[in-house]
Parts: sequence; structure tokens; C-alpha cells
Amino acid sequence: MQDPSSTLGDVIRRFGAALREQRGVAMTAAQDAVLSTLARCRTPALGGHVYRCDHQDCGAEHIAYNSCCSRHCPTCLGHKSAAWLQARAKDLLPVAYFHVVFTLPEQVAAVAFCNKKVVYGILLRAAAQTLLEVARDPKHLGAAIGFLAILHTWTQTLLHHPHIHCVVPGGGLSPDGTRWIACRDNFFLPVKVLSRVFRGKFLAFLNDAAQRGQLRLSGSTASLADPEAWAELLTQMRSKEWVVYAKPPFGSAEQTLKYLARYTHRVAISNRRIASVTDQYVSFRYRDRSRDNATRTMTLTGIEFLRRFLLHVLPKGFVRIRHFGLLANRVRKAKLARCRELLGTQTAERPSTVEPNQHSETTEDVAARRCPSCGVGQLHWVRELSPTLGRPRTRGPPSPPNTS
Repeated sequence: MQDPSSTLGDVIRRFGAALREQRGVAMTAAQDAVLSTLARCRTPALGGHVYRCDHQDCGAEHIAYNSCCSRHCPTCLGHKSAAWLQARAKDLLPVAYFHVVFTLPEQVAAVAFCNKKVVYGILLRAAAQTLLEVARDPKHLGAAIGFLAILHTWTQTLLHHPHIHCVVPGGGLSPDGTRWIACRDNFFLPVKVLSRVFRGKFLAFLNDAAQRGQLRLSGSTASLADPEAWAELLTQMRSKEWVVYAKPPFGSAEQTLKYLARYTHRVAISNRRIASVTDQYVSFRYRDRSRDNATRTMTLTGIEFLRRFLLHVLPKGFVRIRHFGLLANRVRKAKLARCRELLGTQTAERPSTVEPNQHSETTEDVAARRCPSCGVGQLHWVRELSPTLGRPRTRGPPSPPNTS
């Protein structure tokens, strides 16, 4: 039996128990918790709210179940992404923005998989220090820059592939803070230099962590516990060219925001990429980079699909979106004000804040609350539904079901 409109939660409810039975102790506590949480999202288990149509000839009732609020849930990330982007809009400068990507070689990625918190942290630190150091060098840009870094750990087919996306304004402050230094048109920093500096910093940090006993080497990396094997790995990695690349500028601030929306609050797979689910298989769409990003469909067993998804569960408390340089939290306000002064612009106008469940009346808002039964009346909150399992994750009535 096929369901063409399934969500990740539907896949988990269908195949989660079989995955647990097959993998047993191989599943981590964090992975098990993510499965349980996402399986309850938008179901009676978390409770919900009842809405009733106000049209006199209708009066139909509709239920909106509470969300799980997990950062691994594609269903819940839309609202978080919108709120985050609204906050970031005030940080944009009137310059071109570049996209720089730092990628780990496959051999090192295997070490990262067994030591996510340590190695993912090293990856972010090495990428950040590389950009700051190379940009500061007078031979290149000679400026203090700021940027946003985002950790992704997946490929389009859900395999493990840790890499960092950095969104960087095309320029920075001079060392004495008196000038804005712009980069060249369509060129930010030399990628070969970035690659080699990044490689050196990452391997130094990684080896330091190993010497301090912070790495757990097991499974496919168990042989690296031998000091000679570890030294050989480092030697091989130092002689290998690491993949770092920079994409052309985005253009306007609006285009930058749209790009950020694609890369910030994203998980390994979105609901819209799930093409169909049967009693045994899950089919999903992906972009085939070997064929000019053509859209193709892959079919996996439900258990294998969930196994791949769980590869990307982050350690508890790990921050995957970080700000560096001029955009670091402690200096951002003052540094951005100085940048705008030197660029000849006024302080960025802050977008109006929207309190939860206090939306202004727009055409989209009205359409979203329109009753799906009669298509005329509007839905209004009536009562709360108690959760059947645990406590609800939201307070107050959520938005009515989107029927537009």
C-alpha cells in the first residue's frame, strides 16, 4: 500500500519499531530519543487544539495537534527558520555575500562519526580560524571579517558527509577600524590557500584531541588506536588536497536571506522530498550532482532509510549555527554599526517582531484559517485537547491547521 504524501513522522511510526528490533544496542540514546519525539509530532500523543468554523451553515470542527519542537524534525523547522531569519535580517550589510564550503575527507569523516561532539567542534573551529586568518593577511584581503557558519553532515542520499557552509560578507574592517576594505568583484579569498590552512589547522586540532585522550576509536576506526596507524593517517591526510570551494556572490540582501533560509534550519531530509512510502520501502527525491543536479528518485527499505537519517542526529546541546569575527555575539552590534558607518548607510531597520499567536491580519493569514469544509468561514480556537502521552510541548493555542 502506497502513501504519496507521507512525512518523516509517518515513516518513523511505520518502521521505527522494526529498526529498534534490528539494531538493538547499536542505537544510541540520542537516536532513540529522536525517533520517539518525531513519532509523536502532530499526533494525539502531544495533545492539541480544536478549531470551529464560524460560518452559520457549517460549524465544522478541525484539530491541530501540537508539534514536537525538535531541531531534527522537518515539520517543525519552518516556524523556527522564519523567526531566525527575521532576527538575522538586521545583520545584513549592503555588500555582496559569498558562500564558502569546507569539507572533510572520507577517512577523517569516519573518525568524526565516532566522535561527533569533539570532531564537529574541531571542524567549526578550524574553518572559522582559517577564514579569519587568511582574510587578515595583507597578501590577501588584509581585513577583519565576520561570517555565519553552519554544520551539515549529509549528502542528498543521506550518507555521512560532514561539511561547513559559511556565508561571508565580501569585505571587512581595516586593522585600525578606519576603513571598509572590499574584496575584488566575484573573488573572495584563494581557495587553495584556504584549503591548505584549513587542512593544517584541522589535523593539528585533531591530533591534539587524540593526544589528550578525547577521541574514541572503535568500529571501522579501531585500528587507529595504534599510534603508528594514527601517525600514518595524519601523514596521508597532510599529503591530500582537501576540498574547499567558494561560490559566486549572491547579489541582493533579499537573495542572501533566501539562501540562508535554504541552509540554516535544515535537517537531512525534508518532508517534501519523500515521494512515497509502502509497507516495505521509502522512495525519496535527490539531486544527482554527477548529472548536473538532475532530480532522481532513490528507493530504500524503510529500515535503511531511518538508519541513514539517524546518522545525522547531533549530540545533545551541540550548536550547529555559529557566528564568528565581526558577527560574534559579544561584538556584533558595535562592529556592524561601524561597518555601516564606513559603508555610508544608516543603521539597518529592524523588521517588526511578531509575538507567537498574535499575527497581523494579512491575506495569507486569512487564507490559512479558512475552513476546509465550506471554504467560506474562518476557524477559531474552541478548546484544548490533553496529550495522551507525556506533557504538551507548546503553550497556548497554536495556529489553526493551514488549509490554504
